[in-house]
Amino acid sequence: MFDYLKQKAVNLFPGYFALVMATGALSIGTYQLGMEWIGRLLLYVNLVAYLILWLLTLIRLFCYFPRVVADITSHTIGPGFFTLVAGTCVLGSQLIIVADYVSIAKYLWVLAILLWIVIMYTFFAGVTVRKEKPPIADGINGAWLIAVVASQSISILGTLLSSYVQNGQEIILFITLCMYFLGCMLYLNIITLIFYRFTFLKLDHSALTPPYWINMGAVAITTLAGSTLILHSHDWNLLLEITPFLKGFTLFFWIMGTWWIPLLFILMIWRHFYHRYPLSYDPQFWGMAFPLAMYTASTFQLSKALDVPFLMVIPKFMVYIAMAAWIFVFLGLVHHLFHHFIRKTKLPAEDSFYEG
Repeated sequence: MFDYLKQKAVNLFPGYFALVMATGALSIGTYQLGMEWIGRLLLYVNLVAYLILWLLTLIRLFCYFPRVVADITSHTIGPGFFTLVAGTCVLGSQLIIVADYVSIAKYLWVLAILLWIVIMYTFFAGVTVRKEKPPIADGINGAWLIAVVASQSISILGTLLSSYVQNGQEIILFITLCMYFLGCMLYLNIITLIFYRFTFLKLDHSALTPPYWINMGAVAITTLAGSTLILHSHDWNLLLEITPFLKGFTLFFWIMGTWWIPLLFILMIWRHFYHRYPLSYDPQFWGMAFPLAMYTASTFQLSKALDVPFLMVIPKFMVYIAMAAWIFVFLGLVHHLFHHFIRKTKLPAEDSFYEG
């Protein structure tokens, strides 16, 4: 059994925790919109997925450590490790919002902060000091923005937890406010390089991978982080004082995310319909399902934070698009697993359905 798990772990796609991110975001969005049974069902699915992915990740870490080091210091693969942070925090937020279960969420927040420190500085130090670096056309992609998602997910979970602590509430809110602004800074830096890549360098349709949807997902979760801080502004005087700024800055990022959605759909049509690029299952497709679900949840919270109820019409129809995307990718995963199970005796040992 352990040998079988090792076989599956050896080529585990580092960004596979995007499955947890997408499932958690959709669970929160559907729960907030009154589809409570769907939200709870997705919570159970997420718990199973999270435990399985951590098992495979730990096996890979202890049995194939050199591969992990090579991946985390790679310009193209390394950013995927930030999904460990984001997935952990999204699950924690999901436990609080959907199940009103706080105790485990506290440990998940601490774990996410530790993971954030290790992954953030290992990745950025690694890509900075390496001697041979790829050109920007090959080195930068939408996955880099998962660093933003990871930072903002820590902000959101910490802000939610602040309501359940008696001592140190201001310290927690200070940390979450700092993570919010750090995530904003990272987004503005990284998206500048990606936008330059889009508009001034040749972009082959095969290079337009699903993680580019994080262009929108990163600002969607930034919107959610800002909205959550605004809704908790009464808990700390500093937050109350800067609330007008937070409202304007959060709306700025929501508008940016909204702008991205039509363009990304157009580029997806250009890739898969105009150029007929195969639409087959790839773990990177969870990087498309997550932004759509997160945009739904973030717009819902923004409507409450800014007290603009007319915005609520957007999440009420976006939730169905997000559900359709999640179901499409999940069915692709099930089909992929089934095919692997049928053909496993014929596949060479080094092949893995987890390979991205």
